[in-house]
Amino acid sequence: MDHDYRNLIMAIALSGLILLGWEAMFPTPEMPLEIATTTQTSTAPQPTSGDISVPSATAPGAPSGVEVPGGQTAIAPSGVISVDELLAQSKRINIKSNGISGSISLSGGRMDDVILNNYNVKLNEEDNKVRVFSPKGQVGSYFAEYGWVGKGFAADQLPGADTPWQTNDRTLSENSPVTLTWDNGNGLKFTRTISIDSDFMFNVIQTVENNSGAPITLNPYALISRWGTPDVTGFFILHEGLLGVLDSTLTEIDYDDLVDEGASEAPTTGGWVGITDKYWLAALVPDQKMPVNTRFVHRNDAGIDKYQTDFLGGSVVIQPGGATSSESRLFAGAKEVTLLDRYTDKEDVTRLDLAVDFGWFYFMTKPIFYALNFFHSALGNFGLGILLLTVMIKLVFFPLANKSYRAMAKMRELQPEIKILQARYKEDKTQLNQQMMALYKKKGANPAAGCLPIVVQIPVFFALYKVLFVTIEMRHAPFYGWIQDLSAPDPTTLFNLFGLIPWTPPDFLMIGIWPLAMGISMFLQQKLNPQPTDPIQAKVFMFLPIFFTFLLAPFPAGLVIYWAWNNTLSILQQWTIMKRMGVK
Repeated sequence: MDHDYRNLIMAIALSGLILLGWEAMFPTPEMPLEIATTTQTSTAPQPTSGDISVPSATAPGAPSGVEVPGGQTAIAPSGVISVDELLAQSKRINIKSNGISGSISLSGGRMDDVILNNYNVKLNEEDNKVRVFSPKGQVGSYFAEYGWVGKGFAADQLPGADTPWQTNDRTLSENSPVTLTWDNGNGLKFTRTISIDSDFMFNVIQTVENNSGAPITLNPYALISRWGTPDVTGFFILHEGLLGVLDSTLTEIDYDDLVDEGASEAPTTGGWVGITDKYWLAALVPDQKMPVNTRFVHRNDAGIDKYQTDFLGGSVVIQPGGATSSESRLFAGAKEVTLLDRYTDKEDVTRLDLAVDFGWFYFMTKPIFYALNFFHSALGNFGLGILLLTVMIKLVFFPLANKSYRAMAKMRELQPEIKILQARYKEDKTQLNQQMMALYKKKGANPAAGCLPIVVQIPVFFALYKVLFVTIEMRHAPFYGWIQDLSAPDPTTLFNLFGLIPWTPPDFLMIGIWPLAMGISMFLQQKLNPQPTDPIQAKVFMFLPIFFTFLLAPFPAGLVIYWAWNNTLSILQQWTIMKRMGVK
């Protein structure tokens, strides 16, 4: 295959890569809340198949089987209930910390109202913060519950979804934990102490005192439940759904896979289980030294898909006059890479950092993230960090890139002789290829030499692309001028003269300044490469900068800035090499 056709195939392959990227860069709304009415039903913990199990959400008389988000059976929507109305249905403990605000329901002791203080749903909407947890009673409910299960107990003998807990304080803060208590009236006293750090981690200590006069056996549990299937990006480089680290191994389960394949159950010592969105995570962290049994389960209840992940601790025998405690943690917040690393390294949460989907090239993506984060800290701007990181990557690959550009310069120098051969042997392709190979050998040119450095750099490009796509640090990060969010497309467009005309073009005409700069840089770089001798190929290559300008315009500005800057550096390097080699 000659040089021109190889270039054409590479261009087509690159176009395919960008088309895949197109799908990745249009995430659907992160956490829409479809509000719907529900009917509440109190349900006691139910053993399954003779074994202790995490509580079931099936109503009395409903089919037994997979347990789902505790204590309620939803009915078809008959109206709209606001989150505030749902919150007002129970007494609550307020949460006030640096990272989180919201409340805990005293009905069931449920953590179902978590708002992230430092993250807006949309840029500059300070009064519209991201909500992670939402109360029961609607499609979109998302919450965590804790409790105890055991054999031989009546429905009202163990705390459940509607247990009326008492509290010693009405506010949970970083320096002020709260204690919930409930007495079952038959000699068992349950205590739950909840504390919170300055970020997104709760600590929960459950205690049972046995004053019944007889030994009892109980198992501690915790669960996270989500009602309704959230919108996801649906792109293969990003996992959104249920996940966990079980015996130091990452397990990821998509929503549709859980629906199709059924419940998944596994024991583990250490690790965690949870549910992840692109930027947000809810995760249960059991005692890292105690063996537990974990599950991922699904149930369709009255047309509503309900997803649950939970863990069940081992059986504990409590003698009369004795007590036992179980301690675990709950993460509910933003997947900040440095924060997850801190919990992993300094607070002994096994591989919580794997909640960020750095993918197959983890060994490259994470160092690239930390380099970008370091440049941001030094320069005060992620956009400048991208520019400097691009320069650093260029320096690392400078020897390979030089080899590539020298090979392309040599091929450009041979273009007049190649055209003569093509005209002379246009009816004899075999002879043409032989003569071209002889010419390459005589001049010391290697058409393939320009390709290898590009192939080697593909994993690095993909790793950088992954970092910019999956990390929350880029979200709502400004650059300069009109770029106020590097994770969003360039808001300007050529078709209203960059805002001078009071008209908003349709999406496909939103061709901003940075996409134009990228297209121009791609055109100039193309002019420095060996030009195809085939007229059809030449027209295809001339069209590619226009094609990529329209295609990349809706991409996040951070990626487009990287691409334009990378092209500019490549042009300078290639032009310098050609000048030194005397190539016009």
